[in-house]
Amino acid sequence: MTASPTSERGPVRTRPRAARGRPHTSPRPFGRAATPWLYLAPALVVLGGLLVYPVYQLGLISFLQYTQAQVSGGEPTTFQGLGNYAELFGDDQFWQVLLATVVFAAACVLCTLAVGCALALLLTRVRAVPRLALMLAALGAWATPAVTGSTVWLLLFDADFGPVNRILGLGDHSWTYGRYSAFLLVLLEVVWCSFPFVMVTVYAGIRAVPAEVLEAAALDGASQWRIWRSVLAPMLRPILVVVTIQSVIWDFKVFTQIYVMTNGGGIAGQNLVLNVYAYQKAFASSQYGLGSAIGVVMLLILLAVTLVYLRLLRRQGEEL
Repeated sequence: MTASPTSERGPVRTRPRAARGRPHTSPRPFGRAATPWLYLAPALVVLGGLLVYPVYQLGLISFLQYTQAQVSGGEPTTFQGLGNYAELFGDDQFWQVLLATVVFAAACVLCTLAVGCALALLLTRVRAVPRLALMLAALGAWATPAVTGSTVWLLLFDADFGPVNRILGLGDHSWTYGRYSAFLLVLLEVVWCSFPFVMVTVYAGIRAVPAEVLEAAALDGASQWRIWRSVLAPMLRPILVVVTIQSVIWDFKVFTQIYVMTNGGGIAGQNLVLNVYAYQKAFASSQYGLGSAIGVVMLLILLAVTLVYLRLLRRQGEEL
């Protein structure tokens, strides 16, 4: 056996040879940052193929003179530049349809949030059996295809055979004849098929709130409205941001309900929204370049809304 080296102050402690020969290195930040992207790569490839190329084609056609003559090969395709956009922005009907779309989408979002949040609070007050029945009914409305739901609502509000007019004593009143009554009918159908998402999401958020917080607010004499406004709403703000922005995106591009319930946009186009307007320009009028320009404008508007959504999520990142 060999003695360990010593000095006047005592034995000298030496590090193991393996430790001395292997310098300590921290993980490279590049590898750590690239790991999430490696997991997301398959999904990004699929989304790129399904989204990037169609968006590219949409933008390309919006700069071309592309009608039925070009589709059939009778005339050559010509580059229009911003001609389609100039024609679109110079059309008074486009601005009327855009305003109607914004107002209609805003009304749908507000009503959907109000109904969804109210029923979410109701779910926390009722017993298990009524709660299960309400959840199943709401999920059934959510799972109903838009064409089927729109047709059922038309039958319910039919001027001749609908039970709603008989119950309300309206006789043969036509809900789809007037502009505002037709929009109201479509709004009711959109809210009916959209509120379950808000209800389930907000209900899950309420269940995550500590019961002690709600009990303390109730002991302080706060009403249900005050508890929602001062306690629940601030705590559920990230969830409310998510459901609001998603509802805006969904309701802004409503197509099926308007097309089915107003027979393609109502009398003289009085119930047109941007999606139906783009369909009429592109397919009914064979102005594919102009319809693509409308699609690009819608894409930019929704992209702006999405960027606002991401910014709000980033601000609330610690709470999510």
